[in-house]
Amino acid sequence: MGKKIVVSLLATFVLASVHPAEAQQPKKIPRIGYLTTGSLSSASENVERFRQGLRELGYVEGKTITIEYRYAGDKLDPLPDLAAELVQLKVDVIVVLSTPAAMAAKGATTTIPIVMAGFSDPVATGLVASLAKPGGNITGVTIMNDELAGKRLELLKETSPKVSRLAVLWNPTNPGAAVVFKQTKAATQELRLQLQSLEIKSANDLESAFKAVTSAGANALVALAGPPVNARRKQIADFAIKNRLPSVYDRSSFPEAGGLMSYGTNPTDTFRRVATYVDKILKGAKPADLPVERPMKFELVINLKTAKQIDLTIPQSVLFRADRVIKESAGINR
Repeated sequence: MGKKIVVSLLATFVLASVHPAEAQQPKKIPRIGYLTTGSLSSASENVERFRQGLRELGYVEGKTITIEYRYAGDKLDPLPDLAAELVQLKVDVIVVLSTPAAMAAKGATTTIPIVMAGFSDPVATGLVASLAKPGGNITGVTIMNDELAGKRLELLKETSPKVSRLAVLWNPTNPGAAVVFKQTKAATQELRLQLQSLEIKSANDLESAFKAVTSAGANALVALAGPPVNARRKQIADFAIKNRLPSVYDRSSFPEAGGLMSYGTNPTDTFRRVATYVDKILKGAKPADLPVERPMKFELVINLKTAKQIDLTIPQSVLFRADRVIKESAGINR
């Protein structure tokens, strides 16, 4: 009996000597996978927008949340392997910034939530069942790129009424770009514009495409976003300026690089919404129950410096509708 009392007292002493902090399991820090095309430098602006969105929700990178970044460069081929890496790391959610990245992530996992940003038509590309009820493990924000294709051409035609032959730079291996090209082609028919399709599968295709534009006599230019077009936006803008071609794009980074104008969603708002989706999922929401969000506001950005360089006077009717006018190297908000 005495031995039992001694053992009991010893066990009580050992348990009492353990510090409460040592007895608690360390709190798991959520880990986000971030998958995109482009490079660390070219995608840095979007990364910062996403980080800012998380900060506004109270997350501190490196303390309350960690992010695993994976960049595929100008090619789509590395995306499946990069997506597989994120799955092996057992991230809690994967954020994807292009249709090819989303498709790679979808192919890598059916259980880890995937939040997409900046997609044209996730239904047409088979990423979700519908916007209202996405189903599966994917949800996020669409930028309605395909639906805005006609509006961009209308703005281009209003800005430069003499436009008759339109050169379109696009990557047919990008499912998202293919959807936008289809709508762009339909819009050219409605506006009675001739369309010159120029496929850009790699950066090496640009020079031959430029020669084809000049030899065919195109008098306007459209570049559909996606790799490798995004990384070559300055080169494309310089070509359009040199050949005095009015140009229109889907995002403000193109006129910021010297393109004439863009019409699309505000990227800061887009990434703020993406951060909100991540927050909801980390708090227990299921992607299948979160409807894909459509943007409510769009912005028209015009580069007046470029207009001057190509001897084009922007009509007041277009200028009045501009959300931002770039007069020099920096944008002037109005």
